[in-house]
Amino acid sequence: MVEENRSKPQDEEDNEDEEEIDETFYKTVKDAVLFVIEVSPSMLETLLPTDPKRPERDSPASAALKCAYSLMQQRIISNPNDMMGVLLYGTEQSKFYEDDHNTQSSAYPHCYLFTDLDVPSAEDVKALKSLVEEEEDFKKLMVPSKDKVSMANVLFCANQIFTTRAANFSSRRLFIVTNNDDPHSDDRPLKSSATVRAKDLYDLGVYIELFPISKPGQEFDRRKFYDDIIYSSLPTDPAAPAPLVPPATAISPADGLSLLNSLLSTINSRAAAWRSLFSNLPFEIAPGLKISVKGYIIIKRQEPKRSCYVSLEGEKPQLAVGVTTQMEEDTARAVEKVEIKKAFRFGGEQIIFTKDEISQLRNFGDPVIRIIGFKPVAMLPMWANLRPATFIYPSEDDYVGSTRVFSALWQKLLKDEKMGIVWYIARRNAAPVIAALYPGPEKLDEKGTQTTAPGLWLIPLPYADDVRQNPETQLIRAPEPLIDKMRIIVQQLQLPKAVYDPSRYPNP
Repeated sequence: MVEENRSKPQDEEDNEDEEEIDETFYKTVKDAVLFVIEVSPSMLETLLPTDPKRPERDSPASAALKCAYSLMQQRIISNPNDMMGVLLYGTEQSKFYEDDHNTQSSAYPHCYLFTDLDVPSAEDVKALKSLVEEEEDFKKLMVPSKDKVSMANVLFCANQIFTTRAANFSSRRLFIVTNNDDPHSDDRPLKSSATVRAKDLYDLGVYIELFPISKPGQEFDRRKFYDDIIYSSLPTDPAAPAPLVPPATAISPADGLSLLNSLLSTINSRAAAWRSLFSNLPFEIAPGLKISVKGYIIIKRQEPKRSCYVSLEGEKPQLAVGVTTQMEEDTARAVEKVEIKKAFRFGGEQIIFTKDEISQLRNFGDPVIRIIGFKPVAMLPMWANLRPATFIYPSEDDYVGSTRVFSALWQKLLKDEKMGIVWYIARRNAAPVIAALYPGPEKLDEKGTQTTAPGLWLIPLPYADDVRQNPETQLIRAPEPLIDKMRIIVQQLQLPKAVYDPSRYPNP
């Protein structure tokens, strides 16, 4: 048999007999992020350092560019297929694809497409690095325009970029960095036009994220302009809880270094796109009562992408494709795929199964989440967790009214401190899982901003074969003086407010 093996992960090879997963049931979302950074005198104003030992001097515009450069470096390693671009607005120069640098002839005056929305190349990284680190390049390009810039024109420019470069991407996001909370305070038609352009972006599936920066002595006020163009991802049913992404808090920096750190932290917390594990999966609450839900893996270890081999024999480097050939041990003859049979060993003999028989053995029914009973939440031990929990949320695509039924179930489980026990099959031919349906409450921080969305969590439970005996150990207790000294060390290692937010700490 000659079998092409294009460096598939081990899990894919083990599950190669599973049916192809439909895109509506599993989405590996490719993400496209466009940074839109304002260039104005206030955005270019350098903040004086407050610490003489750390003399970094950053303006809001340069800090935003450094954040874009940092995110581009991260994505080259962690998400090499995702797209990213940088659009500057308010500049004296104008540039959009084939435009020259003449503002008068440009389709989008005072909009400068510095890095096109694409998979970052080496040239893109070098150009952005040069703009960030070379003061001469920065001063040459970052010249603010004397004329006001229409936000409707900026949003329409972004619309054209997404339509041209990322038309089929499931996740498209616009990151706006500005310190101007009311760009059209004296022009109502321009404000209305910007609202219409923002609605066009949302109809296209582009989500706008605002990263506001407060001016010295003036707090950024979203209500003046941006509340009309920043949409919340609320469901159509207002009675249900929604997994809202909390809006970014306006940054009030004391100096350039704190501005850069705050902006980096805020952007890193929103850098990862939501990637659905399944969509429109039937959720059977009782016989004859079904709704549809979507599932998300909120916490998953980010692993480096697989490396690849490069051939340098041609005129330019090319990716080498590995090919695996299976051969007979004695004659070295290539074995065809049809000649290979699959067998399992029982009682010392190999029992051969056909492909159809193996498919029947693996088939436990269609994908579904089915409630088979209820238990008190207190009966769920901490150790009974095999894999990361899956966050599920209602979808109105297949069953209208799913949101209301889901909300009623969530509220009842939360009120009575109960959890559901469910039969869970994620996809066709997947092994069934007994899982706990745990009601997660909404959590807010001290400012009233949502940190954890309300919803239901699927927690896979172990079978009897998965539980192992604890090793025999003898408890060794340290003396009290040593415990007292260690207590001082532990107290010094505690995080601020004793809270760890993983969304703010990228894996180095």
